[in-house]
Amino acid sequence: MMGRRAVLGGAAAGVAAAAAAQEVSLRPGFADALLVVDVQNCFMPGGSLAVPRGDEVVPVINAIAGRFRIVVLTQDWHTPGHASFASAHPGKQPFEVVRLSYGNQVLWPDHCIQGTPGAEFHKDLHVPQAQLVLRKGYNPKIDSYSAFLEADRRTKTGLEAWLKAKGIKRVFCCGLATDFCVAWTALDARRLGFEAVVVEDACRAIDLDGSLAKAWAAMAKAGVERAQSAMLAA
Repeated sequence: MMGRRAVLGGAAAGVAAAAAAQEVSLRPGFADALLVVDVQNCFMPGGSLAVPRGDEVVPVINAIAGRFRIVVLTQDWHTPGHASFASAHPGKQPFEVVRLSYGNQVLWPDHCIQGTPGAEFHKDLHVPQAQLVLRKGYNPKIDSYSAFLEADRRTKTGLEAWLKAKGIKRVFCCGLATDFCVAWTALDARRLGFEAVVVEDACRAIDLDGSLAKAWAAMAKAGVERAQSAMLAA
């Protein structure tokens, strides 16, 4: 009996040690960066492309940002009449899908137009230590969800080279929306050789026709880790 108890006790200790190691491994270090994706007014409640409860990510991001040596903010920055806007396609409605030169494109309400209040960061987002603000989606003919590649899947934003020059090997992704810009950013990070973690409680989703479940499945398949902000122990 004592032998069996010892074995069970040892197994439990091993599980606890593995859990502790996982928690430690998620503590941001020198080679880690935080990517804060599109925490902008248009995506907040009352915005033109509101993400449900999108404002709830702001205090979580503020709380974790100080744990990182490198922080990057991304900003959707569309031209008026952008090709991804339903208003640019007569007879089409928001959330319909059309075929553009680079593939299928979800049509969105007009949002995050350059220089407008809707394109500004949420007023309570406080990340003064961010070293880079990366604007994306400013090509009038190509949408851009990912912080690394535009939707044509060829045009690079330059973020990959910038992060590698800073010695970054792992990125933690948060912001809006989980199933679009956050997921595309995390998936591209993996394709480009970075480790990637999505901080789930620092994100909110649109969940368009099951897009959230599909995004999590794709990220899991690609090796993207899923974490909670509490796991990023200081």
